[in-house]
Order: sequence, then C-alpha cells, then structure tokens
Amino acid sequence: MTVAGLPMEVAAEGLPARVRIHEVGARDGLQNEQAVVPTEIKAEFVHRLVDAGLPVVEATSFVHPKWVPQLADAERLFPLLGDLDPHRLPVLVPNDRGLDRALALGARRIAVIGSATESFAKANLNRTVDEALVMFTPVVARAKEAGVHVRGYLSMCFGDPWEGPVPVAQTVRVCRALLDMGCDELSLGDTIGVATPGHVQHLLAALNEAGVPTSKLGVHFHDTYGQALANTLAALQHGVSTVDASAGGLGGCPYAKSATGNLATEDLVWMLHGLGIETGVDLDRLTATSVWMAGVLGRPSPSRTLRALSHKE
Repeated sequence: MTVAGLPMEVAAEGLPARVRIHEVGARDGLQNEQAVVPTEIKAEFVHRLVDAGLPVVEATSFVHPKWVPQLADAERLFPLLGDLDPHRLPVLVPNDRGLDRALALGARRIAVIGSATESFAKANLNRTVDEALVMFTPVVARAKEAGVHVRGYLSMCFGDPWEGPVPVAQTVRVCRALLDMGCDELSLGDTIGVATPGHVQHLLAALNEAGVPTSKLGVHFHDTYGQALANTLAALQHGVSTVDASAGGLGGCPYAKSATGNLATEDLVWMLHGLGIETGVDLDRLTATSVWMAGVLGRPSPSRTLRALSHKE
C-alpha cells in the first residue's frame, strides 16, 4: 500500500468548521460478522483507530451474549483498553444489567438504542417502543447520577423493512422522549439506508421545531442505496457536526437483514477534508488500519476511498 493521496480542498459555505466522527466499526461493525473476532484483535483495532486520530471509538456492547455472541467478550476487552481515555470509548448498554457491567469496568460514556418503529422495537428489543423507553429511563438516570455521558441511538428514523417509510412525527416523538429522559445527544439512524437528502433535512427541521437543538444531534447513515455521503452533506448543511461512520464500511444490523454496511469512515474523511472541514483524523493511518482489518476478516472492504488509496500507484 502506498501513501494515501489527499483531495483538493475547496470549502463550501455554511458548513461546520469541524466534524466529530463517532467511529462505530469496533462495535456496530464487528457485531454483524459471522465469525467471532479474537479479543486481542479487537483491542488492537480500537488502539489503531484511536492512534489514527478518531476522537470517539465505540468499543463494545454489554448486551447478553446470547443475542450478540460476537461481543460476548466485553468484560475481557474493556480492560485491554485501560491505557486509553474512557471518555473516548463509549459502550452500548441495553438495560440496567448492562449498565452495571459497564460501570464496574470504568466506562464513562454509554449508549442506549431505541427504535422509531414498533416492528423493529419488537425484533431488536422484544418490546414496544414505549416499553423500551420505560426500560431506558432508569438506565439513563443512573448513568447521569454517576456522571456518565449518555448517547441515545434511534434506529429506523427514515424507513423500516416491515412498515415502510416512517412518518417524521413518529421519529420526532421518540427523539423528544430520549432527550427528556436525560440523553446528552441523539444519533439518528438510517438503519436500512433508505433516506434521501430532502428527507434528512425535513426531519432535522422538524426536530428543531420540536425544541431539539441541532447541537444535540448526530447522524448514522447506511449506504444501501449509495446515499450515505449525500445524506451526510445534507445534515452538514443543516449544521450537524457529529457523524457516525465505520472503518472500512464494516457492519449492518443483525435484526434488519436489508441493512448493509455503515458509511465508511474513509469515504467520510475524504469528503470532509475535501471540504476543508477539520476532523483530526490521519487518513493514511486510518486506511492502513482498515486494510489490516479486511485482511483479518478475509475479504475486501466496500469503501471506495479505501480501495482507491490502497491500490494507488
């Protein structure tokens, strides 16, 4: 692999000066793998991602091993990351028991994950939307009492494989409930990748009208229909400055079979750097990390930027 090229920087008006990339490859990416990646490899992956300058690297999930066996090693993994700042290593917790496990290991950032639709809430959590919110309420309260930062993920914000397009008002209601229970920020998930830029901006405007500030919003796009970067740009134009991405485009969702890979971090960084937006990410190191992980997994990455840079003469 040769040294990565750099895009020509041409700034566009009205965009954030800096974007915080919320890297999800080590959790959302690896949870969808058929094979279980060894714990030591996961730890090296997280270390490499942090070394590449990613400010936030979601490390693992404290979900019951029965449901996500690929992340059953959370108790073994997190101590291997003890040399890193825990404020940069959020973990997913599904319930009170998951929170207990995370706090016992010193986690300082947690996330809960809800659904905008009843079908996915049933598939992912075996609860209704409102029952899931009731379950999360004491988790968020206890985390805040412990001084822990809480992120609220919301899946199926734009479309659902069982229900079709999701009404904007429906998504806004659940977002408002997550913020009202104490979440510090929200991540709007396009879990099956059906969003388009106009839909993105319409939802963001509706959230603002409902009293949800843009500063508390992040976006999480999947590239099923090739819209992830276009949707990201639409969110940036609205003022969003937190974007989720997965190194090498790893991931999907084990409970939504039509969910293909996440937005590749390399593709995102290439676009942001071309727009003159600061990220703090070293694209060379990030590319090398994703090439290494693709080798571990035994298959090429879907990231176009990664493929272009890793074969560049």
